[in-house]
Amino acid sequence: MTDNKSSLIIGTGKSGIAAAGLILADQGRVILFDENRELDCEAVLEKVLDEFMLRRGLPRMGQDREEVKARISFLIGIDSLTDDLLKDVGQAVISPGVPVDGEAAVRISGAGIPLVGEIELAWRYEKGRVLAVTGTNGKTTTTSLLGQIMKRAGYRTLVVGNIGTPYTGMVKETSADSVTVAEISSFQLETTKEFHPVVSAILNLTPDHLNRHHTMENYVRAKQDITRAQTGGDVCVLNAADAYTEEFVKRCPARTVLFSSVGELKEGYYLKDQVIYRARDSVSEPLIAMSETHLLGDHNAENIMAAIAMAEAAGADMERILEAVRDFHAVEHRIEFVQTVAGVDYYNDSKGTNPDAAIKAIRAMVKPTWLIGGGYDKDSTYDEWIESFDGKVRGLVLIGQTADKIAACAREHGFEAIYMADSLQQAVQICHDNAGEGEAVLLSPACASWGMFKNYEQRGDLFKKIVGEF
Repeated sequence: MTDNKSSLIIGTGKSGIAAAGLILADQGRVILFDENRELDCEAVLEKVLDEFMLRRGLPRMGQDREEVKARISFLIGIDSLTDDLLKDVGQAVISPGVPVDGEAAVRISGAGIPLVGEIELAWRYEKGRVLAVTGTNGKTTTTSLLGQIMKRAGYRTLVVGNIGTPYTGMVKETSADSVTVAEISSFQLETTKEFHPVVSAILNLTPDHLNRHHTMENYVRAKQDITRAQTGGDVCVLNAADAYTEEFVKRCPARTVLFSSVGELKEGYYLKDQVIYRARDSVSEPLIAMSETHLLGDHNAENIMAAIAMAEAAGADMERILEAVRDFHAVEHRIEFVQTVAGVDYYNDSKGTNPDAAIKAIRAMVKPTWLIGGGYDKDSTYDEWIESFDGKVRGLVLIGQTADKIAACAREHGFEAIYMADSLQQAVQICHDNAGEGEAVLLSPACASWGMFKNYEQRGDLFKKIVGEF
């Protein structure tokens, strides 16, 4: 990008605002684009200015703010992307939520403007090492745990990415001795080229976001692109039981390290009798029992093994690693125990936004369970989810766009204990009225929250608020 050209920021959410703040801090000019004609530009402008002042350590008000304001402009609506205006644009920074094959992105790239993702943009400013986590499920738990491990091991650690803190908002704080632990989604990986983690992990690959990626092959390719810039001196941690691992190991540019929750390995990390082992040269040693941790389920054993493998590859001491694992608690909205009401345990798994994640939550339950599911349709299928009920689910309470689709699938599999609800409040009330002492209520929707909620956090927070009011 030439110095006299602007950066076009596609999307004005958290990611776009952070990217704008980073470019402005580097004395650049930004044009904020959003297709929503009802966008409150003044509110977005204030957020961008606040982001810039925060990153520069400047007072919230003052002359600097006015100077920066002069370097910010807006484009609203797809028709605003005219050829004349795009001549002044040197790069377009696309937010993860904006499809790369959408009308805006196609029009911009068609004008010869390079599309740069927020992760790629931040990487240009990175001064330390990056440890990056992707996969269909378990990303947030693994990233949070890995961040805690690296801090316990004495590293100056930043935790960023899809976990909720944009990489662009934190990268200026990196240094030669820092470690950035990043949760990276498939949406973010679509636009990476030079992004280079020294240690990466692909936790698992099951169908998700097919409405965005269109095919499973595209989705898998996006996830595996986390290794695009890695070399033989780097490490990629992979799930030995994943259907795509065996083939990918043959062409992965990094050295691969495997973990497994379903069988012993001669090299890597594996779960046996609820104990995690490390195998080297066919010699195994026990590291930690799952009973020593605060996490439920074999899927969390996989998350722990991945985090241990990544931390050890990054140079962390095993004693410090295991201390951090023992102290770590489940992240919010992921099989999160809420409270017990009248002998019924309530669990918030609002982050279970696809069938595979919801299957893992069901398997982690140890009591007869009343399940709340449904939400936005990502073109998922629900057969395996229904089959995983296996006598454990007492009743299925459905909400949202997918309610009828899931109900039809459940009946095809012979499950008839189905209740329909118009809202999350009504769904929780149905569970409260029917669940008996010694049972559990689980919010694990197997669907995204969009359409009814802004995000899965808002959905989970409301669930906890409703339960708390009992």
